[in-house]
Amino acid sequence: MTELLQLLISGLTIGSIYGLVAVGFCMVYNTTEVINFAQGEFVMLGGMVAATAASGFGWPLPVALLFAVATVTLIGLVAEKLTFGLSRKPEVMNLIIVTIGLAIVIKGAVMMLWGKFPKDLKAFSGEVPLNLLGASVTPQALWVVGASVLVMVAVGFFMKRSATGMAMRAAAADRGTAALMGIPVARLSTFSFAVAAGIGAIAGVIITPLTMTSYEQGTLIGLKGFCAAIIGGMGNVYGAFLGGLILGVAEALAAGLGASGYQDAVAFLLLIVLLLVRPSGLLGGTGRERIVKL
Repeated sequence: MTELLQLLISGLTIGSIYGLVAVGFCMVYNTTEVINFAQGEFVMLGGMVAATAASGFGWPLPVALLFAVATVTLIGLVAEKLTFGLSRKPEVMNLIIVTIGLAIVIKGAVMMLWGKFPKDLKAFSGEVPLNLLGASVTPQALWVVGASVLVMVAVGFFMKRSATGMAMRAAAADRGTAALMGIPVARLSTFSFAVAAGIGAIAGVIITPLTMTSYEQGTLIGLKGFCAAIIGGMGNVYGAFLGGLILGVAEALAAGLGASGYQDAVAFLLLIVLLLVRPSGLLGGTGRERIVKL
């Protein structure tokens, strides 16, 4: 029982990161219908900037974390303007290819600036593990789960209560009608891209003390976050986060049962099974129409 609880804690910790990445995918997809394959690179970039600001510049940890999130959010905003905004053929498929190119550019730039060696970041509140019913829990794992839940609550409140959030939901349901009603769809695209980059940066800074970060880390995290978004339902941010938790727990159980060599394949196996059984995702719509929920 203790071993199972330990695996569950590990799975929920990494699953929270997958969930945040999946939420970032949903934010962009809901306003542009584009799958942003650069989302994982924003996670990696957040960890890199935070580690540099804290270790390289000697800044206090809270300042370094805020600086990392703000910097990556700004990079996301500029990246959207230089890619989506200047695209002469803004078809969905063309823009998806653009995001793949953006991911390659970010990855290459980080490798040139920081090199290939991993960067670390000290834990937010110590490294002495806590005892939970016999299982060992690091304080940083609590930070990861707690921060992820807070981000989800903030996203849900923003989407339900703010005028911008309601406009984003309207654009997600029908971009053409939303534009005819005076909603600035292009401006919402830029905003959603920047917010998704900021969410990715938050995921990066809270997981780096546990796993460190390197220039190549973002690709795999991005792919798993994409799988989580599909598993939960691409149009549903809560479903996407749930998909991340399910994926994280499944990976932890696979590793605990002796299949650690196939751990990274679990995400894609779950994705294949779900696409065969329920293509719209666990909390997605049941028909062919596009359903947008919170």
